[in-house]
Amino acid sequence: MTKTTVVIPNYNGIQYIDECLHSLCQGTRMPEIILVDNGSGDGSRELVREKYKEVQVIEFAQNTGFSSAVNAGIRAAVTEYVILLNNDTVVDREFVENLEKALSEEPGAFSAGAKMLQMAAPERLDGAGDLYCALGWAFSRGKDRPCEAYDRPCRIFSACAGAAIYRRQAFDRIGFFDENHFAYLEDTDIGYRANIYGYYNIYAPTAKVYHAGSAVSGSRHNDFKVGLSARNSIYLVYKNMPFLQMVLNLPFLLAGFLIKLLFFCKKGMGGAYLKGLVAGIRLSAGKKGRSHRVKFSFSHLKNYVWIQGQLWVNMVRRF
Repeated sequence: MTKTTVVIPNYNGIQYIDECLHSLCQGTRMPEIILVDNGSGDGSRELVREKYKEVQVIEFAQNTGFSSAVNAGIRAAVTEYVILLNNDTVVDREFVENLEKALSEEPGAFSAGAKMLQMAAPERLDGAGDLYCALGWAFSRGKDRPCEAYDRPCRIFSACAGAAIYRRQAFDRIGFFDENHFAYLEDTDIGYRANIYGYYNIYAPTAKVYHAGSAVSGSRHNDFKVGLSARNSIYLVYKNMPFLQMVLNLPFLLAGFLIKLLFFCKKGMGGAYLKGLVAGIRLSAGKKGRSHRVKFSFSHLKNYVWIQGQLWVNMVRRF
């Protein structure tokens, strides 16, 4: 019986999707595959329908965002596990098998993130799990470093949703990806939420994937990504931190936002960053934002203590 469904969100991914699906089909473990198309107009959806009959295609008329797309795929999955995979990736033959193994050996884990290698320079890491710190920054662990330095499994703050496996049943308890995010930081948000609820997230270095990067949004920094990431960084804090934790971290958060503002001003994107911060405040203050705020429970107090420790420790790790 198939244990895993791979969900691939796709938006105009004609350059990558064929190679991505081919690599999955050549693996040691054949999963169910769902492609969720976000209104592509480049023929990628038609290519998949014609060449990969075994792939279930869910179509949206327009781009509804990453979170909405993967939620549709997760809800359609009937397997024990769900792997989320970017369309601009090529997976190792044992990718699915090793992710299944990692999660099956950790019954308390919500997710396991793969070892993501840079497609253009596979000796370098694209990421070995995600970390989040009190400055309000989420960042990829090991980014641009030699891949052999990250061969040990470990606990991480959250898994990068570009290549990670999730326990399907846990979504029914903690909720699905927050569609207010549209894209960016949605994986940090759900990993944060899993930590609050007492799950944990792990890094699975034996599951390897090669990632092109910026396949949809373009360059590493652009006005769209900068503005949306800034908006979501405010919203992430508001919805997951209880009031006292926000007060405790306020000096660090203000410093973090100021540093980012200065950084993007130097790149000519300070206006986009500021607009994003304002949009994040408006989203958090509005009905849509307030309805998604995680309610504090004393039963989760020890989990908040662990999270706070990680927020401080990860500031050191960031530098």
